[in-house]
Amino acid sequence: MVIPIKKAYGYVTRINNGETQVLVFQHPIKEAGIQIPKGTVKPQEDAYQAVIREMKEETGLENFHVEKLITEDFWENVDGAIHNRYFYQIRVSNVPDEWDHQPTGGGDEAGLTFHFFWISSEHEVQLIKGHGDYLDRIFT
Repeated sequence: MVIPIKKAYGYVTRINNGETQVLVFQHPIKEAGIQIPKGTVKPQEDAYQAVIREMKEETGLENFHVEKLITEDFWENVDGAIHNRYFYQIRVSNVPDEWDHQPTGGGDEAGLTFHFFWISSEHEVQLIKGHGDYLDRIFT
């Protein structure tokens, strides 16, 4: 039996000039494309705790509010692994329009710099596979 890998995804949102925007980042490795912040749930965590930790590690943001769990699903990654994904909506305010951050979680991301920016529609950029699956629930 395959045990799914638990993943916590964050649709970090803000209201800018009356419109909802979602935080994305350009990964420095070209093939990794444009993503939303996310990461693996550690054995001692639940998905809610993981999304908070991952948002701090990947974005550098400290002041945010986890509004709700949008959905939970099971998804097959390109490598064949099954991911049990948890998508959360997270609200922020008073944040820059763009910034660079070096993730602090270690592992494969050690030494990399992510470039963060905001999008105003689900079709504004091409996110890597699986990351935009529920953007329609944000941009309604």
